[in-house]
Amino acid sequence: MYDVALLIERQLNELDADQIIALHEGLDDTIGYHLLLPVESSQAILTSSMSALGSGQITPITEPDAIEEVQQQIVKAGQSELDASAALLRERGQQVSAVLTEGDPIDALLELVTSSGSSEVIILTEPHIVREFLQLDWTSRAQRKLDVPSVHLLEHVPFDAQR
Repeated sequence: MYDVALLIERQLNELDADQIIALHEGLDDTIGYHLLLPVESSQAILTSSMSALGSGQITPITEPDAIEEVQQQIVKAGQSELDASAALLRERGQQVSAVLTEGDPIDALLELVTSSGSSEVIILTEPHIVREFLQLDWTSRAQRKLDVPSVHLLEHVPFDAQR
């Protein structure tokens, strides 16, 4: 089994699934894809939103029920995206496991690579020009910590447009 860890920023579309599989055409081994989708903390989102509304003043949200409700909605939406992404790969005959993480995406990726025995990592993101320039993006952070080859792909963009 050739295991591949995939860190995705949002739900895969059909183009993404086809391109991921195309990267491994011709391998004699069975491929196992291990999807990882991070979701943000409701506390961080609410605090950030309130800060933006409050002229830069950070207003902590202390209502536990509101925080818990928002977190449940975030997790539910993330799980839906993750399930749809896994389904696209399964529809193409692939073996897939999928996990949602609320922690640091790179720490979760390192743990996934170790636990799955992945031989390769694919990171799919939207373009983040400033983060990439400053090497604060997921790919740069992961490459500094990984001992396996990694590929960065732009989500929903054909291979030839990524060059």
